[in-house]
Amino acid sequence: MPSLPRIRRTRSARGAGQATARPAPLVHELSASGLTWINVVAPDVEVAQELADRFGWHPLDVEDIVSKRQRPKVDDYEDEGYLFAVLHFPVFDKQVQRLNAAELDIFIGRDYVVTIPHPQLHPVTRLFDRCQEDEELREQLFARGSGRLLYEILDDLFDYCFPILDKIAHKLDVIEDEMFEGRSYEVVRDISNVKQEIISYRKIIKPERTTLRVLERRVEAFLPEELEQYFDDIVDSAERIWDLLDNYKEVIEALESTNESVIAHEQGDVLRILTVIATIALPLTVIASIFGMNVLFPGEGTRHAFWVIMAVMAAALFGMVGIFRWKRWL
Repeated sequence: MPSLPRIRRTRSARGAGQATARPAPLVHELSASGLTWINVVAPDVEVAQELADRFGWHPLDVEDIVSKRQRPKVDDYEDEGYLFAVLHFPVFDKQVQRLNAAELDIFIGRDYVVTIPHPQLHPVTRLFDRCQEDEELREQLFARGSGRLLYEILDDLFDYCFPILDKIAHKLDVIEDEMFEGRSYEVVRDISNVKQEIISYRKIIKPERTTLRVLERRVEAFLPEELEQYFDDIVDSAERIWDLLDNYKEVIEALESTNESVIAHEQGDVLRILTVIATIALPLTVIASIFGMNVLFPGEGTRHAFWVIMAVMAAALFGMVGIFRWKRWL
């Protein structure tokens, strides 16, 4: 059962009359069949040190736990009998409306698994709650050892990655439809946002692939049964995600290039129409300028001269339009 939250007192702010209390991170713990699973979200130094003292972790691991940004890695402590891994998974940050990396620190020993997400990862929390509520499921998972429990945790996390990919694919389809519906200027920002999501996702998954291969080899020591195929499935999931991201990267680049071509084509049409209008108006302006000079010309001051001038301008107008139509410029 999860333990009660511990209260840590902090220094009072300047001008405040009393100290404020803030609850420490909750340490949730489950045990069954000789195996313990502990899940704690973003622990502070005090909680991390308590866990390290309890399980005999290296002091450097405590620094890695409280650090907000660690690269994906696997540290194998054979003498101490445990494995420490750092993995990253994509989460959507609603505050900045952007895809960010959530860090998951994992400690696995013979009789325990400790998961430390930064921030909370819903697949891990949901699986922990299911094991807490369903005693039969808890016995089934915990009886197969720490290696199998780790597989179940990672399997749920990678399953959680694919709906994010589906959303990106849906956004690409929407962008393509809107682009050919005459909304090329409006989708420029959408293309930039999706491109940023793909880049962020690739930055998360790229180092993960190598780390998972190392983890696959090192975790064999904690498997009570042959589970090589299970972890091969996790590696395949990571490779499949990477292949989809490569595909989406090519699609968004092609859409961006096509959208730029559509915008350039629309601008070219506008420039073509403006050029035609300016060219047609040019001879009319010349005719008006000639007859507007302060000199004598035949028929000056008569109505017949006005209509002759208008006829010449109309003939020039239709003649220019006819030439443009013949050249297929209009």
